[in-house]
Amino acid sequence: MGKLLAVGSVALDTVKTPFGEGTEILGGSATYFSTAASFFTSVALIAVVGEDFPQQHVAFLKSRGIDLTGLERRPGATFRWKGEYTHQLNEAHTLDTQLNVFETFRPQIPEAYREPDVLFLGNIHPELQLDVLQKVKRPALVACDTMNFWINGQREALWKVLEKVDVLIINDGEARALGQDSNLVKVAKLVLSRGPKHLIVKRGEYGVLMFNEKQVFGAPAFPLEDVRDPTGAGDTFAGGFLG
Repeated sequence: MGKLLAVGSVALDTVKTPFGEGTEILGGSATYFSTAASFFTSVALIAVVGEDFPQQHVAFLKSRGIDLTGLERRPGATFRWKGEYTHQLNEAHTLDTQLNVFETFRPQIPEAYREPDVLFLGNIHPELQLDVLQKVKRPALVACDTMNFWINGQREALWKVLEKVDVLIINDGEARALGQDSNLVKVAKLVLSRGPKHLIVKRGEYGVLMFNEKQVFGAPAFPLEDVRDPTGAGDTFAGGFLG
């Protein structure tokens, strides 16, 4: 296939904010990313769900034209996440995480998916990200995401991934944790020396910074009067950016 291949999680989220709450709503990094990217290009998704995953969510993803050949359905329960936000919506407080079938997820790449134009490695174990990279023909562009859990617990494996990545997309807290420095310019210098050609730092309501060897580019966030639930905002941004 050409176009865009996304590997990540599909989940059922229970989210509470000061403006409302939802129970077992469609979530997951691959879901948000693929949905956003589908507005601009053809997307194929690699993920796993349990036998309890609602068919209505499958129908939604299909309605966006997302290729679900790589969505595995296994015996057991779907990955679930429960979180809460205060009025400062820039940080989620995790209340419960149930990995379920996602705990033993090993991405299976169908033969038709092994020559993507663009590959997005969502927020999964760095060793799984490496495994995916070994199974596909080198795309024109490889981007990845990660989180503090992997940065702190799988740092060396993560650096090995970054050696093979063109674009790293993370938030400012994750960037500082990865670079072990509070100064984002110094962090960018370190990250760019380890493989990626571009570092994109998401800063929530303050916008985004993109670093490469030649320049630093900043863009503000789109001004919104009504923000109710920021879950998946970073993955959605990545999907729009790469799509």
